[in-house]
Amino acid sequence: MPATVFDLGRQPYEPVWRAMQAFTDARGEDTADQLWLVEHEPVFTLGQAGKPEHVLAPGGIPVLHVDRGGQVTYHGPGQIVLYPLLDLRRIGIGVREYVCRIEQAIIDTLDEWNVGGERREGAPGVYVGGAKVAALGIRVRRGCTFHGLAFNIGMDLEPFHRINPCGYQGLQVTSLQDLGGPSSMDAVKPVLLEQIARQFGLELQARDGLPAQLAG
Repeated sequence: MPATVFDLGRQPYEPVWRAMQAFTDARGEDTADQLWLVEHEPVFTLGQAGKPEHVLAPGGIPVLHVDRGGQVTYHGPGQIVLYPLLDLRRIGIGVREYVCRIEQAIIDTLDEWNVGGERREGAPGVYVGGAKVAALGIRVRRGCTFHGLAFNIGMDLEPFHRINPCGYQGLQVTSLQDLGGPSSMDAVKPVLLEQIARQFGLELQARDGLPAQLAG
């Protein structure tokens, strides 16, 4: 199945979030899937289950309450955020399988640099040696996904000390660079996209510019 890839570059969080909502609300049965890659300006986001007490000391970093699943996480420069905007009914899978395939794509991407990623029961995401390298926070509306994954590549991890990541006190967070992989997002993006395409049977087509929901 075809899917269009947009690389949004560096963007503030809220306009991209609102654009994802607009795309999902407007899409029909024949709307082609899209994948949005983005690097966000620094922000803490609290999911629907998020408790404000897990934001310990935000300082000057804004905190947004959003409509994805999960608790609190941090987005910032040096982190690949990927928003798969997929129709799960067309692919023929449910939410649990969707999450499993996203995690597997990240695990297979890490394997490109001989880094062994693993799942943790009851705590979605991907971990290396007990430290979290990628977080998942998703929303499904009318069978269509938005929000997605955040994969730490070469970033300043200090802001994670200002929260209980994903609601877990003392959870260690790491990055691909710290695990011996590349610090360049451009080195990782094509590998991650290839693995996502393989997991969901997608034929990816890159497009320049911004999606219509952001361009206007």
